[in-house]
Amino acid sequence: MERTIALPEGVDPSKITTGVVVEPDGIVRHVPTRVEQRDGKYYAIINSLTNSTYSVVWHPLTFSDVSNHWAKQAVNDMGSRMVINGTGEDQFSPNDNISRAEFAAILVRGLGLRLENGASGFVDVKESDWYNDAVKTAAACQLVQGFEDGMFRPNGTITREQAMTMIARAMKITGLTDQLADQNIVDTLHGYKDVEAVSDWSASSVAACVQASVVTGKPGQLLALDQFITRAEAAAIMERLLHKSGLI
Repeated sequence: MERTIALPEGVDPSKITTGVVVEPDGIVRHVPTRVEQRDGKYYAIINSLTNSTYSVVWHPLTFSDVSNHWAKQAVNDMGSRMVINGTGEDQFSPNDNISRAEFAAILVRGLGLRLENGASGFVDVKESDWYNDAVKTAAACQLVQGFEDGMFRPNGTITREQAMTMIARAMKITGLTDQLADQNIVDTLHGYKDVEAVSDWSASSVAACVQASVVTGKPGQLLALDQFITRAEAAAIMERLLHKSGLI
């Protein structure tokens, strides 16, 4: 659902970082927001899956260890939108691998989903874990699935193949999937040297991410599906997803 907030006269539109939902307990959470100019006036366009109380905020954030990093813009943008968190003392640790729980939490925050409480349904995710609500929400929205043994493996690293599968599911929520032209998997992935490594279970997801340019290949025309996702890559992927979906 799209909500429009007219910015008062005199408000600098560049000083609107994002829109937020204000929960009854006072906690705020990001919702995908873009600023548009219409007939000389500026509006914040908020997209949310729930009826809520909304506001806009100015929350600029920069991480000192990405000042010369290729993902600087995406990392700082997602940080300012309260989608990603740092690792302490203005640090983001962009080149560290990201865990499955962290990636699920970024997806949930990026999409502006309301957190669900209670048991997640995974045997290795406790209700007391910081990521429990995010993992439960991601599972309820069919963004993530566990392994055959009933585990989620929250602290395990996440491969590009696994991440693309989650992102492709998120693309259905944002409506980006509906914007893609009909194209078969073989044609979409043609030219990648390691295309034979694509699993049957991930093929359609990998193709969707590539076609939408939400996830890009690695140097040498490689999909590199077995490589782990870094924190910087997760931020860049989330920003591309929201941008290409027209949400930011």
